[in-house]
Amino acid sequence: MDSRAADSRAGIRHPFPDAPAEGAALEIAPGILWLRLPLPMALDHVNVYALDDGDGWTLVDTGLNSKRSRELWKALLAGPLQGRPVRRVIVTHHHPDHVGLAGWFQARGAQLLMTRTAWLYARMLVLDEQPTPTPQAMRFYQRAGLPAQMLATRATERPFNFCDVVAPMPQGFAALADGGQIRMGGRNWTIRFGSGHAPDHATFWSGDLILGGDQLLPAISANIGVYPTEPEADPLRDWLESCRRFQPLATDRQLVLPGHKTPFTGLPLRLRQMIDNNWSGVL
Repeated sequence: MDSRAADSRAGIRHPFPDAPAEGAALEIAPGILWLRLPLPMALDHVNVYALDDGDGWTLVDTGLNSKRSRELWKALLAGPLQGRPVRRVIVTHHHPDHVGLAGWFQARGAQLLMTRTAWLYARMLVLDEQPTPTPQAMRFYQRAGLPAQMLATRATERPFNFCDVVAPMPQGFAALADGGQIRMGGRNWTIRFGSGHAPDHATFWSGDLILGGDQLLPAISANIGVYPTEPEADPLRDWLESCRRFQPLATDRQLVLPGHKTPFTGLPLRLRQMIDNNWSGVL
């Protein structure tokens, strides 16, 4: 059965079931364009949004720093974005598929806006290049039950490094505040933080539109994980608390623009699903 059909009967609907083609854009509300960038993994895309500010654009998230992504952005800037400059880049959270090209856009003159926590994480991680796993990481793998042979192999391999897929980030940025206001795309938006998937994950609420990043996804729940240096952390608790905080604000009229999959309505049901099931899948 098509999962979108099942969602529809459950009250979660996808008004735009077909994603924009690579290098194209889809207007989903006046002044708001939906674009997609590729990812080299099973989850093969990340959604980004361009908001029309008249003399230029505000982007929400950026995709990975890769040759393919940069070439696609050049085509998007010349095509759907009509040659007008990107004035601001807003990053919902610090993960590479969302922050990857923030520094690239900054080098082209854009202002960067992020939560302070997200910027500190991204800035620290992009500077923290390791040729082999740290001792803390190896202890973490061992405590997690990785077999001895796999541990020995892992100890000699280059781990994932942010700098492999995230452009260098200059020092300057503007901090987003929980409960603050921002104007973009001709609308006033309220900034609301979530957590669990990433600390101080920014979401943006304006009437019946929500820019949800990875905090609010339609049919899968965001990855919940910990870093080797924080084994006592409880990100699932933080995730569920965020879902509960959003419940009084959610209505069936709101169109949620997520970081992955397709825009959806039915946020009250989606929040109930995530709370009742702890999570309904892994991103």
